[in-house]
Amino acid sequence: MARILACGAFLKNSACLFDTQTPQAPLWSAVHGDLSDPAACAALEQSVQDLLARPGAPLDAVAHDLHPDFFSTRLALRLAGERGLPAVAVQHHHAHAAAVLAEHGVLEPVIALTLDGVGLGWDGTAWGGELLWVHGARCERVGHLAPLALPGGDVAAREPWRMAAALLHASGQAEQIEPRFAPVVGETAARTVQAMLARGLNCPQTTAAGRWFDAVAGLLGLSVRQDMEAQAAIALEQAAARHLQAHGGMLAQRTEPALAPVDAAGCIDLRPLCLPWVQWSSPSPAQVEAAAAQFHLTLADALVARATQVASERGVRSVVLGGGCFFNRILAERCVAGLQAQGLRVHTAQALSCGDAGLALGQAWVAAQQLAQAQQSMDSEETAACA
Repeated sequence: MARILACGAFLKNSACLFDTQTPQAPLWSAVHGDLSDPAACAALEQSVQDLLARPGAPLDAVAHDLHPDFFSTRLALRLAGERGLPAVAVQHHHAHAAAVLAEHGVLEPVIALTLDGVGLGWDGTAWGGELLWVHGARCERVGHLAPLALPGGDVAAREPWRMAAALLHASGQAEQIEPRFAPVVGETAARTVQAMLARGLNCPQTTAAGRWFDAVAGLLGLSVRQDMEAQAAIALEQAAARHLQAHGGMLAQRTEPALAPVDAAGCIDLRPLCLPWVQWSSPSPAQVEAAAAQFHLTLADALVARATQVASERGVRSVVLGGGCFFNRILAERCVAGLQAQGLRVHTAQALSCGDAGLALGQAWVAAQQLAQAQQSMDSEETAACA
């Protein structure tokens, strides 16, 4: 038995107190918002103290995100140090998958599709379009979206035109960046981003699905700059929905698998799909909506194909979907339908958010599994020593 405090993510932060004796009744803090706000950090610290004051067994560990610079991570490390407890770092997308596993009480190995805007990967790069094999505290990356550059770093997440420029660069169409975007963002900005991409200057790589949505929305002219989170992705989904509604619905649509090739390492490359749209100068609304729908369906079908392949290779019968991109109804429903058509069981977040607000439960669940494995190992060693 174990009692774990988890300090949550950076965005839409909330903390969780998880007890393996009552796994279906975790105790939650309020959702504090993003930890770039000092008020949110103060609220998290108070919430953690309130959770720790609740009656119950002593705490066994404190779980946190893999990123060392998050306030939630620093808070977890401080609390663990003060109480002499282990601090357990949990990779962001492993936690997304584990939150769904905890909600549904799934202990068997699964394939997880975890799609969001960002999360630090084990290799130190920004992940967010991940296929994982998960079995308790064990997690292995078995596929991901092709990486795109983030010209300007975090600012690229607020300006989809930059992600569109990164997509052009990655597709061998860098010369299109300035003429395409100078009329929209100004010649200096377009030329600067083109030069940054050419030199690889302040252009970290990301596999994030959220940034691919931004890139396509920017390429199709649906979003230049975002005033709120996921604005570009929402515009792209709405455009896709209009096309699907006018053409028989989602399940009536077919996609061509060759448009999203998957290499031997499981990297899903969406560039061939997007390349024809680069040549458009003044697309009609109907063309834009058709392209938006094709992007959604091709992405979903490629994820389903890779997940099905790995599930077959590893004898896995269940798939979980996690991460904020699954707020997108078209993507979620297409993935669920495709996986179920392959005879796979699909688990999704129900009572909890599929986004970062529910992440702490996954952190706590992974930490609990890790402690249980460590205890089993110790018990086995003691048994062997007594034999």
